[in-house]
Amino acid sequence: MSFRLPAFVRYCTPVLLLPLFGCGPDRNEFAPICPSAHLVPALADLTRYAGPGPGHDVTDLVFQARVIAVNGSCSAGKDKSILPAKVQITLAVQRGPAMQGRDADVQVFLAVTEGTGAHEIVRDKQILPLHLTFPPNVDRLTVTSGEIELDLPVSPDKTGASYGVISGFQLSPDELKANGGGNG
Repeated sequence: MSFRLPAFVRYCTPVLLLPLFGCGPDRNEFAPICPSAHLVPALADLTRYAGPGPGHDVTDLVFQARVIAVNGSCSAGKDKSILPAKVQITLAVQRGPAMQGRDADVQVFLAVTEGTGAHEIVRDKQILPLHLTFPPNVDRLTVTSGEIELDLPVSPDKTGASYGVISGFQLSPDELKANGGGNG
């Protein structure tokens, strides 16, 4: 048994689909290149203790947190000189025995860099406060920030690959020193 479409459907369907051929990206057009994202090891961890001073043990631990991911995406914008990007930062946090209550506040940063190695410079930096709330009977959280929107200037000579995105905690000098990032 063979099935045959009516003549009207065979001849009119291609005409009805013709307007759809203009949808989507232009021929030979690819998604824009995004900046590479990375973490700075000395800024990716945060350990908070109750009370001042260098002598702490596990009973003094308020919380430990780590930046575990920086994810983003880029899209072609209407303005060819601007590359719109969206970034999210994900943290893993563990509550310690010295935490009073179930809330904590941390600050993370997102910085846009340009160049590489010794020639890398920070073009823009945003500090983002994050409020953490541990539900009852939960001592570990994974928290993802809201989308952080970036508009990166691009040109035929400068693509999204010219930039980098780095993230970590906005640390005090003592916290940075405890992470091995401070000078003596």
